[in-house]
This record gives sequence, structure tokens and C-alpha cells, in this order.
Amino acid sequence: MVRSRDLVKQPKRVFCMPAEWEPHEATWIAWPHLQSDWPGKFAAIPWVYVEIVRHLQQSEPVRILVNDRPTETRVQKMLCRAGIDTKRTEFFRYRTNRCWVRDYGPIFVRTQERSVALTDWKFNGWAKYSNWRADNAIPQKIGNTLGRERIVPEHHSRQIVLEGGSIEVNGEGLLLTTEECLLDPIQARNPQLQRVHLEQAFADYLGIRKVLWLGRGVTGDDTHGHVDGIARFVGPRTIVAACETDPKDANYAPLRDNIDRLRSMTDTEGRPLEVLELPMPCPLYFKGQRLPASYANFYIANRSVLVPTFNDPNDLIVLELLGRLFPDRIVTGIHSVDLVLGLGTLHCLTQQQPAE
Repeated sequence: MVRSRDLVKQPKRVFCMPAEWEPHEATWIAWPHLQSDWPGKFAAIPWVYVEIVRHLQQSEPVRILVNDRPTETRVQKMLCRAGIDTKRTEFFRYRTNRCWVRDYGPIFVRTQERSVALTDWKFNGWAKYSNWRADNAIPQKIGNTLGRERIVPEHHSRQIVLEGGSIEVNGEGLLLTTEECLLDPIQARNPQLQRVHLEQAFADYLGIRKVLWLGRGVTGDDTHGHVDGIARFVGPRTIVAACETDPKDANYAPLRDNIDRLRSMTDTEGRPLEVLELPMPCPLYFKGQRLPASYANFYIANRSVLVPTFNDPNDLIVLELLGRLFPDRIVTGIHSVDLVLGLGTLHCLTQQQPAE
């Protein structure tokens, strides 16, 4: 097994990607519009988004990407019908291909001058889909609108491909990711880059001092191994990791391997990590397709934690566990049985913008 290691080469300029639980200026989302992502169930999805906005705007402003003015008007009417204060929502008419802004939106960082800048990694549709160019343009548009510094990560003058859902940070130099997503030849984002090149890019652009490499993601994940479906930081040295208890389930072995890896790893100071097991919901299928349902895809807002739920006995167990881990936040379940048909849930559709 390849273990994590400390990075020794220092970047010329220091950036740091804050942890998700650090204060936000706002949360970004993109309004869903690609009906083929939810075949036969799309009508319910905008109302799931309304519920997400209802909870988020109680914590922080919500910045919503919409394709055009008619969409903006329609969404405003839906929010008003749900009794939502639209004064805490902002609309940006930027055309998108899909709604998974975690993966193509800017990854915000703090600079050594303590300002908030954005990193603009290339997005190529998870090296799987052909319709991604509108999504790839979003970080530059957001940077121009906000007037924020925009940093384009490159290796040998080639923009590096990276999705936000493929990484998870603790804000103190640790980064979680998976070999399946970033190193496997299937859906290869950066076939020209090796492990050491990616680790150096994380150091240069995100302030990472140590990368913790897990193995594989959950079955049914069309991103081919995003880490935000399997393991999440809930504190500087505390990680919740998805765990499957049925030895016959396809997720059993890879999730057990990830937990074993984590329990052998340490933080940047050599201290062991605290690893808490997060149960998986019972398998969900639609028309014979296994869906990537996982409680690990929760989102941490300023005063709340939104958790995907699946009409499953483990819903309450997970809500109670996260409630203990985030005693200063309201932990709320968002019904995601329909949402996960799009092959993502709450963390996939949000992106935090840190406060100055």
C-alpha cells in the first residue's frame, strides 16, 4: 500500500484552502436544468433545490447560477411560494451544462495577504461526458464578477484538471483524495501527471503539506472515485469514513480498505487521525442502475449541516452522529432519493466561498 508522505518543496507564494467548517461569505449553487440527468424524475428536483436554499439562506447568502432571465424569474417565484426571503439570494446569469458546481466551480483559497482568491482548475466533464465547456468557463466568469484574483494551476504550461469533489481538506495542510479518481487510467483527468506532480500542485495552489491517498470510491459513482462520497474531515484530525457492514455488498471491501488506510495515517505533525465510521444506506437502484447513495455527501454551512437522507433506518443514526460532531450547528436531513438519481447529492451541488 502506498502511504501518504510529507511534501518538501515549498511554493513561491503561499495559498491555503480553508476547511469547509470555516466561515463562509456565501454558498454557490447552479440551478438544475438538464432533464436527462434525472430521467422520469426531473419535475421533483427543482423543489429539492428550493428546500436546500431554504436552509442555506438561514446561514449565509446563496449565490445561484441560472441560464437566463426566464429561469431566474421562475426560480424567484418558486422561492417566494416556499416562503423564502429572497433578499439573501443572488442570481448570476451564467450558462451551465450541469448543476454540479462543486466540480467545475472555483476552488477558493486564502492568500498570504489574507485575501480570498480563486483557483481555476480545468474541468473536462469528469473525463467522461462531452458537454462541459460552459461549466469550464464558470470560474473565470465568477472571478471577473467578484473582482477576485484568479489563479490557473498549470504543469508545464498545461492547465491541470481537477474537480472539487475529488479532494477534501482540513484547512491545516492535509488533503484527502483517491487513487481511483486521480491516478487510474480509466477516466484519466491528467494522464501526463504522476502522483508526485499532483501532490506538488496541491502544495503550490492549495497549501497542502500532506496528501492522504485512499483507494476507491462507492459503486455507482460516475466520477470514478470522488472522495466526498466516502470520507470527510469533520475536524482538523477527525474523519468520518463510509462503512458497509454487508460483506456481500460491492462497497464492503473498498470501504474497509479506506478505513484501514486512514487508521494507519497521521497528520502533518505525525499524530494519528481519529476515524469514525459512517454507515451506508441500503443500496438504491433505479431501472437496474446502482446509485451512489452515501451520507458522506453532506454540506457544512455557517450555522447548519445539510445531510442527504434516503428513507433508510440509518438516516437517524447518521443525523445523531453528525449532531454530536457539530454541536454548534443545526443538522438537517434533506430527502435525496430522487436527487441521487442524478448521481450526486448535497456536497456535489454546493461550493463554499470563504469569508475574508
